[in-house]
Amino acid sequence: MKYYNIINGPMNVSAVVQGCMRMPALSKEDAAKVIRTAFDCGINFFDHATCYGGGEAEMRFAEAFPLTGLRRQDIYIQSKCGICPERQEFDWTKEYIFSAVDGILQRLNTEYLDTLLLHRPDLLFDPAEVAEAFHTLKAAGKVRWFGVSNLMPMQIELLKKYADVPLIINQVQLSLEQSQLIDQALYMNNKETDMSVSRDGSLLDYCRMNDMTIQAWSPLQFGMFGGTFIDNPDFPELNTALEKIAKREGVSKAAVALAWILRHPAKMQTIIGTMNPRHIQDACEAARVTLSHHDWYALYLASGKFLP
Repeated sequence: MKYYNIINGPMNVSAVVQGCMRMPALSKEDAAKVIRTAFDCGINFFDHATCYGGGEAEMRFAEAFPLTGLRRQDIYIQSKCGICPERQEFDWTKEYIFSAVDGILQRLNTEYLDTLLLHRPDLLFDPAEVAEAFHTLKAAGKVRWFGVSNLMPMQIELLKKYADVPLIINQVQLSLEQSQLIDQALYMNNKETDMSVSRDGSLLDYCRMNDMTIQAWSPLQFGMFGGTFIDNPDFPELNTALEKIAKREGVSKAAVALAWILRHPAKMQTIIGTMNPRHIQDACEAARVTLSHHDWYALYLASGKFLP
């Protein structure tokens, strides 16, 4: 496993993060096997959100954790708040954030969160109010570090103007197929393709310049929720390219696709969501794959892109 020291944040965090969105479907015994398998493969970072199963993912994790033989201090736990599907709203009010964190801690049966991310922008958010919430949660020892999910640079700058805690993480979508975070600049000033359209305000460069770690969600997916491109007949060229490197490295195609993200010098984390222990083991092999400069571009082109 590769490990990073997040600037202004936790030390020695795994490059691969175990996402827990699908954990509600498991028994507590099977959930414990997922947690323990991930840890034994080198993963020490677990990602939650209040909207994952309406909080049930956090509860299942808490039920399963005592069965793993691990200690709370052995792992980093992250959760996100702000998406309120029951109200069809995004909510970053101070009252909501306080209530959400108390609920998260109760469901996870823990005294603190390592990181709290605000989950998609509340269009009515008051940055001073959010900053006050962060300050209070930090002072109370309920949250150690803070970040955001799916936020653009100027929204982050607005938060930073008021916050007295650093924002250390931005969790956004990224995969070989959904690569606009990385490649939009390649097509700048090109009127012949909509790939020249900036959809994130140069977010990757912004995060690198401001010491924010990118966490890539859905790293094996196409579209927003289209499914995986691995072994998908709609992506024959990409799967052929993945298979070639997978055979060379003795790993799965999924591991190669994750290694494509980890090859980037921005030192991004990548979040896996599988609840299959064997697939977790396969995914973690990404950390030992070394892609050359040529490998990286070969995979990029095989995903259906072109060089202008």
